[in-house]
Amino acid sequence: MSQTNLRIAFAGDRDIAVWVLEFLLQAGVYPEILLVSAPERASHADQLRELCSFLPPERILVGKAFRSEPGIELLSSLQLDYVIGIHFPYIIPESVLAIPKIGVLNLHPAYLPYNRGWHTPSWAILEGTPVGATLHFMDAGVDTGDIVHQKKVPVSPGDTAHTLYRKLKNCELVTFQEAWPSIVSGGYVRQRQQGSAGTEHKRSELFTSEVQEIDLDQVVEAGELLRRLRALTTSQIEEAAYFVENGRRFRVQVTVVEDKDE
Repeated sequence: MSQTNLRIAFAGDRDIAVWVLEFLLQAGVYPEILLVSAPERASHADQLRELCSFLPPERILVGKAFRSEPGIELLSSLQLDYVIGIHFPYIIPESVLAIPKIGVLNLHPAYLPYNRGWHTPSWAILEGTPVGATLHFMDAGVDTGDIVHQKKVPVSPGDTAHTLYRKLKNCELVTFQEAWPSIVSGGYVRQRQQGSAGTEHKRSELFTSEVQEIDLDQVVEAGELLRRLRALTTSQIEEAAYFVENGRRFRVQVTVVEDKDE
C-alpha cells in the first residue's frame, strides 16, 4: 500500500495497538499525534512511543490529557481525518468525537452488537453469544456506532477467556488490515447496529461474588460450572473463580486440552 494523504491521530494500548500501528507505518501512514494510557493503566505505551519517535513531545498526549482544553485545541488544530482507537481505555467525549473530519474509528474485540463494553471473551463463553472483532465508528454510546467491517471467531469447547482473547486479538488485526483499503479509498459501507439487539456489560459486572464464588454445598449442572470456570480463566489469577474453605479463599483456573487423534 502506498503513502496516503490521510491525517490521523492514533490512540491505543495493549499489544494489538502495537501491531496495528506497525501495520499503518509500514503502509506509509504516520500519525500526526499519539494518545497513550497513563502509566498506571498502560501496558504498551513505551512501545507505541518508540514507534512514534518521529513525533515531537508535545504531540504525545498521556492519559486524559486529550480531553483537556489544551488537548482539544491541539487535536482541533491538526485537521485530522480520523482518530483511530485500539483498546484505548478512556471514554472519548463528544467534544473529541466531533474533531476529525470523517470520524473516530474503534477496533473492538467483539462481534457487535454482541458484547459491547468490557471482558468480551468471558461474556461470550458465559452467554454463548457470537464472538469476533469489529471495526466501527464511535458515537456517544458504548460500542454502538456504525460498523465498517467485522469477522467472527469460532469458540472451541476448550477455550478459556485467556485463549479466546488471544484469538480475538489476532482476529482484530486481520479485521483492521482487511478494512484498511476501504478506509483509504472511502469505499466502505457503514452498517447501522440494531439498537435493541445485542448485549452490553460493564467492567464491574463480571468480577462479583455472585459470578466468581463457587458454593461447594450447592449442586450445579456440570456444563454450567465448566462454562463459568472457563470464562473466569484469564491472565489474572485474581479474576478467577474461587471457593471458600475454613475462612480461606482458593482460586480455580482451568486448562482444557483436546485429545489428539491417534
